[in-house]
Amino acid sequence: MTALNSPPATPKVRRVLAFTGVFLPGYKAGGPIKSMVQILEDLPDSVKVTLVTADRDLGDSVPYPGLSGRVARRGPHEVYYLNWRDPRQWMALLRWARRNPADLLYVNSLWSPQFTILPILAHRLGLLPSREVLLAPRGELSTGALGIKSAKKQAFLRGWAPLLRRIDPIWHASTEKEQTDIHRLFPSARTVIQPDSRGDEPRTQLIESGERARFVFISRIAEMKNLLVVLQALRAVGAEADFDIYGPVEDAHYWRKCQHVIADLPRNVHARYLGELRPEQVKDTFAQYDGFILPTRGENFGHVIPESLSTGCPVICSKHTSWTEVLNQGGGAALDKPDVETLSEEIEAWANRTPLQRDAAKRNAIAAYAGWRLRQERTSAVERALESLLGDDQMDAVL
Repeated sequence: MTALNSPPATPKVRRVLAFTGVFLPGYKAGGPIKSMVQILEDLPDSVKVTLVTADRDLGDSVPYPGLSGRVARRGPHEVYYLNWRDPRQWMALLRWARRNPADLLYVNSLWSPQFTILPILAHRLGLLPSREVLLAPRGELSTGALGIKSAKKQAFLRGWAPLLRRIDPIWHASTEKEQTDIHRLFPSARTVIQPDSRGDEPRTQLIESGERARFVFISRIAEMKNLLVVLQALRAVGAEADFDIYGPVEDAHYWRKCQHVIADLPRNVHARYLGELRPEQVKDTFAQYDGFILPTRGENFGHVIPESLSTGCPVICSKHTSWTEVLNQGGGAALDKPDVETLSEEIEAWANRTPLQRDAAKRNAIAAYAGWRLRQERTSAVERALESLLGDDQMDAVL
């Protein structure tokens, strides 16, 4: 059989060992879970992933029923649910990794002791062998994120950064802004830029606005998301408005500060906490509101923003995200300075719109989101990192 009529060569199977702190059936971590789901769904058949994740949801003390220490299939991939406190499960993982060396080690986070630091150290010691390392900091190097507990993070970086430079990973940046954040601390870092999602189909039927403006906050209740500033701004709003809050309480001390402000709001503003949402409830919830308020101190990708836009819920946000252009195109407002005064003026203006004006804003949000979605590509950061190995493979074939 000649080369011309021989069957096409079967693509070499690439093996990826990935670590992430939380995965399905968990949901409290929000965006990082969605990012990993998207990556697994987009990979070609020639890439097989073994994903190591916690055996419980974010902040939970009880593991998922029947999953701790077990491997579950997700399409062609495997998910290993690890109790990181159990040395027997770690040993089982290390034995498996030595029998099945990976082409790529993919870690998601910069700070996680269990799912970044330990895997990187094990790789450095040869216990988790791989030909390449891909590191996704998930927004943790933004100025806003580094500003929280900054002394502790700076002290840790002084010891952690030299090791990372020796390993020389490929860095997965979700946006050009995050690439800039990475290069600010690691100037010679190799990077790939790949958004974490292409987004869902936009909603076709919008829920009409009522006489009273309705705003919503759907996110983790933590200092990074700036909920307290929203509540303080609502004190100065003179228009009639409702504000509903959804999300897990990640920082109890911060939430107590928020509750004190809620109790002190004027009578024209009604604010209430409605608990946590399951992932499948988020978009239907957004669709019921006239605006999503998120003056975040920084987002890596910010999955919750396109989720809101896709339902026709415009967004009031800070400029510390990659969504400024889309919001300026009609998706809402990206504020230069999301302080109490600026935010209260913006909320007041939105609340004073007529129902017809708020409906027009909803349609504009859908249009801005649809335009963004058309510009997205499918190739994942994992595939692009694996491409760096092609040159080595070609050299091995020659030799």
